[in-house]
Amino acid sequence: MNTQRWMSSQFFTFYLTWGVFLPYWTGWMIHTKGISISQASLIMSLGLVVRGISTLMAYPYFSRKFSSKTLLNGMAIGTLVSILCYIPSNSFASILLVTLLINFFYPTLMPALDTAAGILVQSKQLKHYGKSRSWGSIGFVVAGMVLTVFTGALGDIVILWALLIGTMVFVGLGLMPAPLVLSEKPQPNQTKKARMLNLFRIKHFGLVLVIVILLQAAHATYYTYGYIFLQEIHSPKYLIGVILNIAVIAEIIFFLIADRYFQRFSAGSLLALSALGSTVRWILVFIFPNVLVFSISQVLHSLSFAMGHYAFMKYLIKNIPHQQIPNAQGMYSALALSWSTAVFTIFGGYLYEIEPRFAFIGMIVCSIPSMVLALVYRKLEK
Repeated sequence: MNTQRWMSSQFFTFYLTWGVFLPYWTGWMIHTKGISISQASLIMSLGLVVRGISTLMAYPYFSRKFSSKTLLNGMAIGTLVSILCYIPSNSFASILLVTLLINFFYPTLMPALDTAAGILVQSKQLKHYGKSRSWGSIGFVVAGMVLTVFTGALGDIVILWALLIGTMVFVGLGLMPAPLVLSEKPQPNQTKKARMLNLFRIKHFGLVLVIVILLQAAHATYYTYGYIFLQEIHSPKYLIGVILNIAVIAEIIFFLIADRYFQRFSAGSLLALSALGSTVRWILVFIFPNVLVFSISQVLHSLSFAMGHYAFMKYLIKNIPHQQIPNAQGMYSALALSWSTAVFTIFGGYLYEIEPRFAFIGMIVCSIPSMVLALVYRKLEK
């Protein structure tokens, strides 16, 4: 298996499982384990805290001790064991403990895969990061489409088995031969230099990190309240899943063409465009609260999320030393993809109770500052 195909299959399989866990897991706990909505919310919130701690602290620590391949395999096996522990768990306490366990292992696979991709690009073994990453988005869409059919026919019990089977396939792929550079164990002299705080000595890292934190935080309302907002504006129920998938399809298309059409753009320019797209997206939803405009605004996910993520990877590959990539990915995953979203979900919830549209326009408190900072970085970059 060549490197491009290996990386694509890893992304596809992981995000296939992520497409099961992220949108369906809360409902699975409520409908098959019999816990209340408030209990499920508490469990998932505490899981998000553990996820941030794991990706910020545990993952960078282990990456200094083990090779990328060993770490991917270890975290995948830990995830598989955690899922199996759900089967006998029926009480609130046991489900909480298992959820905390799975959030320690499972989300670290996301920065671990991006780290592996970054290492392969730097070593000239992976030519098209965007092309491989697009297969992750395809996997996410496939999971939603297939699971919708099976849950409709067999009920929510299939959600657990879908996640279990998908994870078993991911573990199986991990046992296959991988690019040799991913099996290289970190050298002691390298790990001493790879302290997380040393990242801030790298030119403009702190500024870029703040920009991507704000960019990703701006999605908090959409991720948490997008589904119920579509109900609020009287979207037909059979169309809600389709409308939400427009964003992922736009993301797939962006990643497929990114290496060809955006390779010459600087990271600063891409971050500024991403922030602009994010701002326009939330303004549209606020001004025109109807199904058609919301559907059109979903296309801008290709800018607000995909372009922002691609720009960060572009900065990372160009500026971050090999041994510091896990630290940078861990920090990005924890601060941008976990904790900032959690904080602004609370802010968005407060606005949603006042008026649902306010929760979306409120996200420009993240997107506009990120655009200003991106333009500043763009000038510094030149």
